[in-house]
Amino acid sequence: MSPGPLDIVRPAYGRASLTELLPSALAVLGVPAAPDALGLTARLDGVRRIAVLVVDGLGSYQIPLATPHAPTLADVTPVITDLTSVFPSTTPAGLTSIGAGAAPGAHGLLAFTVNVPGTDRVLNHTQWWDDPDPEVWQPVPSRLAVARAAGVAVTMVSRPEYAGTGLTLAAWRGGDYRAAPDVDALVAGMLDGLADGRRALVVGYHPTVDMAGHRFGVDSPEWRAAISEFDGLLARLVEGLPADTALLVTADHGQLDVPGEGRYDVDADPRLSAGLRLVAGEPRVRYLHTLRGARDDVVAAWREVLGGDAWVAPREEVVEAGWFGPVPEAHLGRIGDVVVISHGLSAVLATAREPETVAKLVAYHGSYTATEMMVPLIVVRAV
Repeated sequence: MSPGPLDIVRPAYGRASLTELLPSALAVLGVPAAPDALGLTARLDGVRRIAVLVVDGLGSYQIPLATPHAPTLADVTPVITDLTSVFPSTTPAGLTSIGAGAAPGAHGLLAFTVNVPGTDRVLNHTQWWDDPDPEVWQPVPSRLAVARAAGVAVTMVSRPEYAGTGLTLAAWRGGDYRAAPDVDALVAGMLDGLADGRRALVVGYHPTVDMAGHRFGVDSPEWRAAISEFDGLLARLVEGLPADTALLVTADHGQLDVPGEGRYDVDADPRLSAGLRLVAGEPRVRYLHTLRGARDDVVAAWREVLGGDAWVAPREEVVEAGWFGPVPEAHLGRIGDVVVISHGLSAVLATAREPETVAKLVAYHGSYTATEMMVPLIVVRAV
């Protein structure tokens, strides 16, 4: 039985999460020692070229809302299986887990924003260039680099403004980067990367479904328009696949709308702001860095205020429960002293510490509900 939309889902690390996607694809392409936890080798016998399309924000629980506006997606839904995202279910953690083939604890992109240990700086992983050095901050070799070392032609196709960013280097270093400012360029770039007949891996990234959901809400007219745009992209990719090629479509996470009555504001409630040094994370998963000696008081206060709307726990409890996968000592300080994980339709804002646009968003993600955690894996072979 599938979990309910707000049921808690644990990441299926090592079995059926985003971390297994590229290693399994590399196994199909004959890359030595690439584990095939997803069993793609048996499904894709004879495939020598693979395209992976990551559609930001299109979780499994959004598929039924999307298919009435997406005929190509509707045609391929019978071949959908489910994976889990990672924790937290957010773009920097999800994309890097795909590219590195590793859980967030190992690669270190442990939230949308994190404290840089030893400083008062909060690093936004989507507004990051070379400080800290991406190859130091994220030490796990990318699967793109592993594929290239094994003789596979590797291409990453994404927006021009993402070229050379810290997040791009953390997640996708090792492939040729092709800038695609629009859907037409994304289709052309992905198909060109498959065109010369060599063993090839092409990864494409499409962000607009996530953007529309955040700004206008899931199933809004704007979201439906973004879904229709994605469906046109999907149709052209399926039609243009060369022989001996497979297309894998997935997402980094899902999304859900959070109503006004479910929103708390750490900066508007003295009970929540007391004892805090820094606030990081994002509205659905907050990392609270506390003043010396204040951690237990912070835990108690937040549990009293949020009640059943969140799990509030010391860092050690969340780490030991395995939500991030194993976390090396070097990465522990990136997680708050206290972790606040929203349940149901709740979120924690930080209006004095973050851009005002964050509080104006309609949909969020990051937590461990099925709506945020379950993502599709669509497998299409060239015909």
